[in-house]
Amino acid sequence: MGPLGPGCTVAWYPLNVIRRPISVAVMLAAAATVGYALLWVGHRQDWGWVHGLDWSLLNAAHDIGIKHPAWVDFWVGVSFVLGPIPMRLIGMVMAVVAALQHKVRMALLLLACLPLNGLVTMAAKDLAGRPRPVTEFVAAPSTSFPSGHALELTASVLALLIFLLPLTSQRWVRVVSVAVAALGVLTVGTARVALNVHHPSDVIAGWLLGYVYFLVCLWVFRPLPVTGAEPARLAEAR
Repeated sequence: MGPLGPGCTVAWYPLNVIRRPISVAVMLAAAATVGYALLWVGHRQDWGWVHGLDWSLLNAAHDIGIKHPAWVDFWVGVSFVLGPIPMRLIGMVMAVVAALQHKVRMALLLLACLPLNGLVTMAAKDLAGRPRPVTEFVAAPSTSFPSGHALELTASVLALLIFLLPLTSQRWVRVVSVAVAALGVLTVGTARVALNVHHPSDVIAGWLLGYVYFLVCLWVFRPLPVTGAEPARLAEAR
């Protein structure tokens, strides 16, 4: 593949990593899968280190929430802003934008990783069937493992980065975008633990499964990272 626009190449593009015989992305996906499996078995078997990690943080957050109701209100707001409803709306809008730009594969990736990622959450939760922490500050209808907020935001921001980063050649914009995305993912995980609606192991499992799901979607749909370059350059890139 050649350059797609001034100062904008595809060398960084994650799909290039996936295509290597032994790639960093595949190894990370394997590690994430193993990590998810360990957390799943750990909570089922009530392993000491999983129980200790979970309740040391849950108890600390619960103590703060009991003393400071504003703490709970703040994290409820964060959970909504970074939660499934806004991200699914953003995903549908971005998918339409991609489709109007004739980026069909990109539109499918966005649909799979934003509006439709809740299907993965439901399947994973049904399989695990872990109850919510008894100390939860707000009622949540589904089971606990993995965190849907963590899973869905992880897959969502990765897909959005794949769509948006090639649109700029400014390195600092890319760095800031990745940093903001990472901060959002960490923040929503913190919110779920702060509200005691998820064990920390639920959140970590959500991050891991969200990453794996994103990589699977990226491999399935294989979107070409286009930036509105001239048709000739697009033809060369293909």
